[in-house]
Amino acid sequence: MSSADELAGLPVSYPRHSLLDDAYGLFIGIAFAATGIAILGKSGLITGGIAGMALLGSFISSYTPSVLVPAINVPFLLFALFTMGRAFTLKSVLVSFALGLGVSLVSPLLSASGINPDIGCILGGTFLGMGILCLARHNASMGGTGSVVLWIQRRFSINAGIAQLACDAALFIVASLYLPLEKMVWSLLGTVAMNAILIIWHKPGRYRG
Repeated sequence: MSSADELAGLPVSYPRHSLLDDAYGLFIGIAFAATGIAILGKSGLITGGIAGMALLGSFISSYTPSVLVPAINVPFLLFALFTMGRAFTLKSVLVSFALGLGVSLVSPLLSASGINPDIGCILGGTFLGMGILCLARHNASMGGTGSVVLWIQRRFSINAGIAQLACDAALFIVASLYLPLEKMVWSLLGTVAMNAILIIWHKPGRYRG
C-alpha cells in the first residue's frame, strides 16, 4: 500500500540495502545465474548476454564458460566503469569472477549425459533470469550486455528486458552459423523465459531499497 507522502506526490526516502543485504543478494544472484548457465551448457543450448557469448564460445572452442565469462567481460566492465559508476563496476567484477567459479562448481553436479533441451531451456532460462534480476536489485550485473541494457534503462527509460532482447537477436544471428536449427529453437525459448523475468519484474520505480 502506498504511503500518504507517496499519494500526495511528496518525495519519500527508503532505507538502502545494508552490506549484509548486498552480500547475500549477490550470493543468491550468482548461485542462480551459475546454475542457469550450467543447465543450458549441459543441454547444448545458448542464451543471450554474456552467458550466451560464453556458451557459444565454449561450443566452438576448447574453453569452458567458467573461463570465457570473465575474459569476454573485460571491455563491458570498462564500459560500466564510465557509465554506471565505480561501485556498480566493482560489484560486477566480483560477480564476473565468482560466476565463473560458480559454473565450474555446479556443472560437475549435473548429469554427465546431458539434459534434455526441452526441459533445460525453461529451467536454465528461468534460473538465469532470476539470477540477473537478483543482481540488478543489488546494483550489480553479470557484465556483458547486462551492463549496457541496465544503463539504457536508467538513461532512456527503455525496459531492460526489451533492450536485452534486441542485443540477444544479434547474438542469435551469429549462433545460427554454428548450431543446428533444433538447438536454436530451444535456445530461443530459453532466452524468452530468461527475459520474461526481467520484463515482468524489473521495471523502473517498482522496487525501492
